[in-house]
Amino acid sequence: MKEKIQKINDYEWLLPKTAREKMNVDAKIIANKAILDAIEDSAVEQLTNVACLPGVVEPVIGLPDMHFGYGLPMGAVSAFDSEKGIISAGLCGFDINCGINSIRTNLTFKEVNEKLKELVPALFNAIPCGVGSKGKLRLNYDELDNVMTHGVNWAVENGYGTKKDIKNTEENGCMPGADPSKVSDLAKKRGLPQLGTLGAGNHFLEIQKVSDVYDKPYAKKLGIADKDQVLIMLHCGSRGFGHQIATDYLKIQEKAVKKYNIWIPDRQLACAPVNSPEGQDYYKAMKCAVNYSFTNRLVMTQWIRETFEKVFKKSWEDMDMQTVYAVCHNIVKLEEIKGKKYYIHRKGATRAFPDSPVLIAGTMGTASYICKGTELALEKTFGSSCHGSGRAMSRNAALRKFRGEKVNDELRQKGIIGKAGNWKSFAEEAPGCYKDVEQVVDSVHNAGISLKVVRMKPLGVLKG
Repeated sequence: MKEKIQKINDYEWLLPKTAREKMNVDAKIIANKAILDAIEDSAVEQLTNVACLPGVVEPVIGLPDMHFGYGLPMGAVSAFDSEKGIISAGLCGFDINCGINSIRTNLTFKEVNEKLKELVPALFNAIPCGVGSKGKLRLNYDELDNVMTHGVNWAVENGYGTKKDIKNTEENGCMPGADPSKVSDLAKKRGLPQLGTLGAGNHFLEIQKVSDVYDKPYAKKLGIADKDQVLIMLHCGSRGFGHQIATDYLKIQEKAVKKYNIWIPDRQLACAPVNSPEGQDYYKAMKCAVNYSFTNRLVMTQWIRETFEKVFKKSWEDMDMQTVYAVCHNIVKLEEIKGKKYYIHRKGATRAFPDSPVLIAGTMGTASYICKGTELALEKTFGSSCHGSGRAMSRNAALRKFRGEKVNDELRQKGIIGKAGNWKSFAEEAPGCYKDVEQVVDSVHNAGISLKVVRMKPLGVLKG
């Protein structure tokens, strides 16, 4: 399939709808040549599968962190007509609203480095990590319904975060229209004990120092003024709650495909017409998971602040520990772009509207970035950018190649203190498992869809 890709320019590549039968629209990949060459052919084929779906709008987008996933590659965007299109649980992904909170401080690298050996274990004790981890909160079902419908407003009302956090969160931390009645009892049961937990996999909490500032005026607006300023990046999602909602609706939408006589090239692309009960019920349930995830990250943000208070003997307000911005990745949104409304599915992709912050995570041993969205992104990618560096090998392959203890030693040699629930987590998430984040960010920057503002390097890392 890759042999059919045509070059548009050094950072954009076209896969025309003539490349295979039943493609309704073109597909496009944003990547430099080195990144393009490394993308699996199977992921490119998945992109063309999505281009076959009814009501899809041109083009289907692959981003530079793109890699083979469930139905659709991770690192991809697809838009559908708001009347004639489809909504798909698979095109959103299992970890609904997996996303990032960036938190600034006014602390310097020197101040934090002196306390790092105390700070990292303290954070690990404060933030529940790992597969199936349970939080310190004990919600009842009424409170869970409130989280689903009110998102971070519930958190702030209960002492987790502030109104400033709400203002600096995508969607203000709450998508309207969430309906708890569309969420299964099993999903609710899984969600009750996990609010305020990091989870496992690629989820992390990272202490970072600013290494480079590319756009000083924009960085200043975000409260980032100097090199060596310390930031925190928190990456996690809706945990078992969102996973169960996705699982439930994939089964429902598999039946919907037959009911509405929809042809799909891969059963993992199960979907339903946008205005069908199976489409709108999923959309309302997905919003519940989105709001849960926003709340999950803000609860942990407050616990991070409280941990810094204990270690540095200052109030978090005095340390200026404010949310820089909070974004979501795996999500479906009805958005208006250039005067038209679409159901935009972002899977492993970040919104990149003009002048909005774009948070791009690296790996345990490499840099992460804050960028800003552009008008060009609205034209080229439905206002979207990449979300991270993107995996270059599977977790099973990583376990065969890397040893967790050795990965940890290599991090220490770089001055990075790591902490995880087990060595397996370090092996699965070794920096060598991922693409080169510098090449990934180079691709979106030079394509003009999100421009570099700040580069950060890791100091301390927590993994589930």
